Amino acid sequence: MSANPSYLNELKQTGDFLTLSRDNEWHLDAGEFVLDNGTRVNIHDTGVIEFQPAVKTSKDVIYSSAVHGNETAPIEICDALIKQIIKGELVLKQRVLFIYGNPQSINIGLRFVEENLNRLFNGHHTVEGVPMNNERNRAAKLERYVSDFYTRGEQGSSRCHYDLHTAIRGSKNEKFAVYPFLHGKPWKKSQLQFLLSCGVNTVLMMKSPATTFSYYSSFVHGADSFTVELGQVKPFGQNDMTRFEKTKQTLTALISQNEVKYPDFNASELELFAVHRTINRTQDDFSFPFSDDAENFTGFAKGELLATDGDTAIYADVEGEAIIFPNASVALGQRALLTVIPMNIDSNFV
Repeated sequence: MSANPSYLNELKQTGDFLTLSRDNEWHLDAGEFVLDNGTRVNIHDTGVIEFQPAVKTSKDVIYSSAVHGNETAPIEICDALIKQIIKGELVLKQRVLFIYGNPQSINIGLRFVEENLNRLFNGHHTVEGVPMNNERNRAAKLERYVSDFYTRGEQGSSRCHYDLHTAIRGSKNEKFAVYPFLHGKPWKKSQLQFLLSCGVNTVLMMKSPATTFSYYSSFVHGADSFTVELGQVKPFGQNDMTRFEKTKQTLTALISQNEVKYPDFNASELELFAVHRTINRTQDDFSFPFSDDAENFTGFAKGELLATDGDTAIYADVEGEAIIFPNASVALGQRALLTVIPMNIDSNFV
């Protein structure tokens, strides 16, 4: 570790870790310093900054954004929180690691540079016969930073990771979260209460392993982990940040309080969906019959056309089958569409 990288003095003054990361797209020398309130600040790499309060903690929290660089609202939320912490305006009670996943994609204003970073986790960054690139290397590094962060936590600390995104298209449910596949473990009502506090009342329950950042933290490290979609993609300066105030307040409370009290669980406040199936693009000639502005959670009648993959027509096979994350331009073999159906709270929720 460099004892005193040249950027430290300016970072202490401005708290602007976002600009520092954007100016150093794929690498930044590590550095550290201590705030006046005793919080230790560790810069592990570009886009990776850790805060360790001087007090005994009970939670190890990760907030990630910019896994897709054009999803700017979560980046702005994290930027504001980091600045508040470094300037001493927000005093921490819990350990927190902030991650800007893909700084170069922020700079070019695109979802990714060469390859979708959120399809490269859980070891999928390193595949025999597939050449490495910057995003594959970045995914491998981010896994190591997450592993190191959780390993150094207090014994018995709870682990959580909220990977913050905005969606390519609008949604009938503006904010929603994806609960990774838990391999038979129960879903937690307490986490649903946290999401409700963030203004997220719609949750999608996954039924299979994934290559996403949130699934990695859940599966490998046992963290309460979610992909949280906070609205629709917009350029910097065009986000109405008042729409994210509940989210920011809840994220702030989690790291600045010993314990956060949430309202009693009320199933009627939530809309839950289960994944019905995944539709992958296997042919160059792949298309959807609906328009580009069709919203997430749009439902289809049984027998309606959902997609055409080469010579194969794919139809809704249950009434009300709804679409999530349609993207006809994904690489061959990748998910072009998820479909979901409503589900109820049952004995698998504790």
